[in-house]
Amino acid sequence: MSTIVSISTAPGIGGIGIIRMSGEDSFKILDKIFFPKNKQRIEDIKGYSIKYGNIIEDGEIIDEVLVSYFKAPKSYTTENMCEINTHGGNIILKRILEICLKNGAELAEPGEFTKRAFLNGRIDLAQAESVIDVINAKSDREAKSGIKQLEGFLSKEIKDIKKEIMSVLTNIDVTIDYPEYDVPEVEEKQLTTMLDNVEKRLLKLEKSFDNGKIIKDGIQTVIIGKPNAGKSSLLNAILKENRAIVTDIEGTTRDTIEEFVTINGIPLKLVDTAGIREAKDEVEKIGITKSKEEAENADLVIAIFDSSKQLSKEDIEILDIIKNKNVIILLNKSDLNAEIRENDERLLKVTKNILKISALTKEGIEELYDKISEMFNLNKINLDNEVLITNIRHKNIISNAITNIKKAKEQMRLNMPIDIITIYINDVLENLSEITGEFVTEEIINDIFSKFCLGK
Repeated sequence: MSTIVSISTAPGIGGIGIIRMSGEDSFKILDKIFFPKNKQRIEDIKGYSIKYGNIIEDGEIIDEVLVSYFKAPKSYTTENMCEINTHGGNIILKRILEICLKNGAELAEPGEFTKRAFLNGRIDLAQAESVIDVINAKSDREAKSGIKQLEGFLSKEIKDIKKEIMSVLTNIDVTIDYPEYDVPEVEEKQLTTMLDNVEKRLLKLEKSFDNGKIIKDGIQTVIIGKPNAGKSSLLNAILKENRAIVTDIEGTTRDTIEEFVTINGIPLKLVDTAGIREAKDEVEKIGITKSKEEAENADLVIAIFDSSKQLSKEDIEILDIIKNKNVIILLNKSDLNAEIRENDERLLKVTKNILKISALTKEGIEELYDKISEMFNLNKINLDNEVLITNIRHKNIISNAITNIKKAKEQMRLNMPIDIITIYINDVLENLSEITGEFVTEEIINDIFSKFCLGK
């Protein structure tokens, strides 16, 4: 493989910047451009060590740097690697990157360092995918989940399931391939027990995606209400900043506003929507249609009503929109005289989750947070011991494996020959191998790593 190089720190001004290089010729290239204060032969430098010196080109000192050495196979990629720690700033970083390229390195593609770690067998594909989850984590729980995947929790579970399948499949193969030997046929009960156990374990993993998706992507939370009910004021109160325009003029919000926030350790993807009413023009009509669509697809709907006024025709329409949804009703403007109360039967028919708040004074906001925590119960997820699926690719593969388990069980019910049943069992093994990367196309691999940032 060629020797690759890339800037690994984010663009901008900072205390330090890091340029990472990996490949057989890393140290040869480094030897041409890096002049340490205490010169040593590359062979004498230990791995996991740092040397201080200068990057020099044509006799000119480009920067004073620290260089970390990682010798194969004990490195991130299992190849010879080095990391040049420079002063932060785009100019210096780009200059040193260009010098590395001039001396024989090639510019790394997005995620190519992690891709090499996978291709060289240091990590499997599920662990490689978790790297980007750790980098993109928006909450402590998401970061912890990513770290657990990186440590191989999911991979171990997949390998254990495959081992359980193989322990039975091996006996079946012997029976099929060597009927002349005195090998007892696999009892139907043994095969049934294995399929039942594997299906149960896979269903548990599939179900874990419900919580895993929330931890990774956040709870899709839509704020809905009629104009001037207090939707934008609520959004601003939760974000603790003036993100949305708030005026006495109805219909200020004509499109959705999306923001991400973490509350009580729970990630929320907040969507403020256009007020529900009879549209005044085509633009507002589109905004209102979009509001209804967002509410339909939300994990959680927060319906906000102006409690200082009687329920209007628009409010009744909103109650109809949110019925059968995961919903919290907020009676806003609790600082004013109430015309709508928590025991209103029209509200209680939709949900028992009814709270009084004042988006203006922030009264009731903490109670809202507590209610969300209670409804989604994420605090009870034990990330230390539970395997959680957060990746839609993994979830889809597991669903396919469950389908093949069901097909194998159906063939058994139809008393089909054992070699027909094993076709579907082998398909399950192939499905699971797609998660860890033992059975996966180059196209899928390239697609996964194309989502990584440069330098990782």
